[in-house]
Amino acid sequence: MKPTKKKTEFDKKFYIKWMVIAMTAIWAAIAAVWLSMHNWDTEESMQALARAFTEQPAETEQEAPAEEEAPVKDEQPAPEETEQPETQPEEPKEEAPEATPKDATVYPEIDQLPAEPTIVKGILLANKQHPLPETYAPGENAEARAAFDSMAQAAAKDGLQLTAFSTYRAFDRQKQLYDGYVAKDGQAAADRYSARPGFSEHQTGLAFDIGEAGQEQHWASASFGDTAGGKWVKENAHKYGFILRYPEGKEQITGYMHESWHFRYVGKEAATAIYQQNITLEEYLGI
Repeated sequence: MKPTKKKTEFDKKFYIKWMVIAMTAIWAAIAAVWLSMHNWDTEESMQALARAFTEQPAETEQEAPAEEEAPVKDEQPAPEETEQPETQPEEPKEEAPEATPKDATVYPEIDQLPAEPTIVKGILLANKQHPLPETYAPGENAEARAAFDSMAQAAAKDGLQLTAFSTYRAFDRQKQLYDGYVAKDGQAAADRYSARPGFSEHQTGLAFDIGEAGQEQHWASASFGDTAGGKWVKENAHKYGFILRYPEGKEQITGYMHESWHFRYVGKEAATAIYQQNITLEEYLGI
């Protein structure tokens, strides 16, 4: 049996009526809650309601989630490293060839003699490495002669009569003597006891070959060093500025064999230093 039109209209009105009642009740409840939240103050409630409709809720910034770190293994901390100096591989060192001791007995290969003499520390030098000019001709040195005379006078007080039997020799005279020695003994032997022309100390006028009067057999001989006169000169010559020029065992330094009679004037200061240190003129001059 179908409902009549009158009943259907009645049902709709009834449903609407109850909906209105329900909605009214709901809004009444909401109003009551709203008033209670604002201490039942109608004016404050209306202002709050107005703000709720006119203002947008503020956006709250969300913090970005922290990046997830990988779990750390339970490891012991690495020991602190200390900076090590960089080491370069050692390169093989070239060993310097052993220095060959200078052999002062050998003459240098030269085409001509120098134009000027060699002077070191104020001392005129003449040996196989330091020749004199051919024209160098000073004659016998006056200062050296005066020093020898003083020494001879001192020796005379001890009963010794010293004499200088050979002093200055010019270039030509030295050449004459040297050539004779070469002809007699050969050049190798002559070079040990006689200087080539231009290389002789006698050309300086400062070299004195000393002997004792009455003992001529010991002149220019190694035996002079064993005589009373030879021993006295060796021990006292430095007091007057003379040195024993070619000591025994020093041939590789001086260039000549030992000559007990050959003395060289260098002045008291140098002579005393050389005597006290028991060295040669070359060693004193550092050459």
